[in-house]
Amino acid sequence: MSLTRRQTAAALLALPLALTATPALAHGGGGPRGGGQRPRTLHLAGDSTAARKYADAAPETGWGMALPFFLGPHLDVANHAVNGRSSKSFVDEGRLTALLDGVRPGDLVLIQFGHNDEKTEDPARGTDPWTTYQQYLRLYLKGARERRARPVLITPVERRRFADDGTARPTHGQYPAAMRALAAEERVPVLDAQALSLARWQRLGPDGTQPLFNWLEPDGTQPLFNWLEPGESPNYPDGRQDNTHFRPAGAVEVARMTARALLEARVLAPRDVRRLDAPVPEHLITWPQPV
Repeated sequence: MSLTRRQTAAALLALPLALTATPALAHGGGGPRGGGQRPRTLHLAGDSTAARKYADAAPETGWGMALPFFLGPHLDVANHAVNGRSSKSFVDEGRLTALLDGVRPGDLVLIQFGHNDEKTEDPARGTDPWTTYQQYLRLYLKGARERRARPVLITPVERRRFADDGTARPTHGQYPAAMRALAAEERVPVLDAQALSLARWQRLGPDGTQPLFNWLEPDGTQPLFNWLEPGESPNYPDGRQDNTHFRPAGAVEVARMTARALLEARVLAPRDVRRLDAPVPEHLITWPQPV
């Protein structure tokens, strides 16, 4: 009897694994460290695709929740990403000021916006990619530099959208290009999550019909996103078809992609990352109760 790809993946993930990440670490907290030296912190500014989710939203998962699984224990994650925010509203609501209050020399400030900047019909959030979007992003760069931290721009991760012929389609217009141009002008690293995720979604395909390259390959893109059948989750009794936000597997996929890109851009050193080619079982992702 042959197993389906999804059954094979589930069986393999059930095997005992020597993983040291804890639920607390998955939420961005770190364990005790010897020597008394303050760990470096990665401060994340972003929107709902990266944000911490709470129990009333599970299984929706922001990729920032999974990022600590791929970082060394001497690195912390301070996840300031919040649902619905754009580069503009994050600043206007005082969230950038709050983030920068915790930044220390040597830290990293990761900046990913675009999804809600595109909502130009909303004056509280919408920006123009080549003017106000870049102007607001410069505030993040300036704030990080003033605190002797290193800013890193991250283009918005792609949505799950396919043409009829199965081609993964870009959805973010000029915003990724505007961010890339700003990064070149300001001479800061840019992690091109838009291009990386688009290529990844294309490789996996919309519905799991692609060949199984190895046992870490997801069964298509749909299981990565917050697609739910009616009754599958008490938080979504009527089901859900969400092509923007992630389930745990998708958050892990994007967090792994981000950690690998940080290494390849030499923002992080090899000793700063771990598990880039190892599984992270979904049950290690947990959701705290709402505050």
